Amino acid sequence: MTDEKNTPLIVGFVADLMFATKIENVAQQLGYRVHWVENAAIMGKFDPRVLEETPGELLHGREGQLFEAITNWQPALLIFDLTNKQIPWQQWIGILRSSPATRRIPILCFGPHEDVEIMQRAKKLGATQVVARSRFTSELPSLLQKLVRVPNREALTKACTEPLAETAVKGIELFNQGKFFDAHEELELAWKADKGPGRNLYRAILQIAVAYLQIERGNYRGAVKMFWRVRQWLDPLPDVCRGVNVAALRQHAEAVYEQLMALGEARITELDRSLFQPIQYTQPE
Repeated sequence: MTDEKNTPLIVGFVADLMFATKIENVAQQLGYRVHWVENAAIMGKFDPRVLEETPGELLHGREGQLFEAITNWQPALLIFDLTNKQIPWQQWIGILRSSPATRRIPILCFGPHEDVEIMQRAKKLGATQVVARSRFTSELPSLLQKLVRVPNREALTKACTEPLAETAVKGIELFNQGKFFDAHEELELAWKADKGPGRNLYRAILQIAVAYLQIERGNYRGAVKMFWRVRQWLDPLPDVCRGVNVAALRQHAEAVYEQLMALGEARITELDRSLFQPIQYTQPE
């Protein structure tokens, strides 16, 4: 049985059946899975409120659903067909590249070689690589192998066997006391001092602390954005890392996020603070 969680996911914004079939077949041969977003309607309707939003993650309408989906899926690669008129790729590549929640995801674009303008436009927007359709077809296996971003789970698992940094322990204790700002300060010190993959544990906890702090301050937008951003650090971690019960942390954070989204901005003060559960951890004797 395939371990879907550990199988790299490619999201294809492609409607052309010929290219979709080619991508699907090559991806399967390489051990990847593919999810298709053939048109923008899959993400819902356009909401004019996005025109008034600040740069970064957009919360409303189909763009809000795009961020919700991409941060939830945590894809290893995004593929855009630049001739797919059913996808507003110029807008979507731009906002995905501008967001801390999604900017690390590689983007591969393909289009007609004779349309130099759109190829250059995609590059300017921040696509990782832009190729002509002929090259995309002939070199697809090597392109996917080059661009698909796969976490080094072996290195991460090894790093998770190390003990918690002293500043991280202080930060977790402050978190468990509901002192989320102070917890962030200590955890940031631990994150900056750690140069290995285990630092992502500290970054995940500090961003959850910031999300909870934003809720306490009534900042709905700030809280939602932080929950979206933390997924890239929290999701790849093993269920236990440096003595921290990451599985429980994920569950608790997701419960807060779900209630936050259900309540909406106008009712953020009604969020049940008892959902702010303490972090479970043990230290070696």
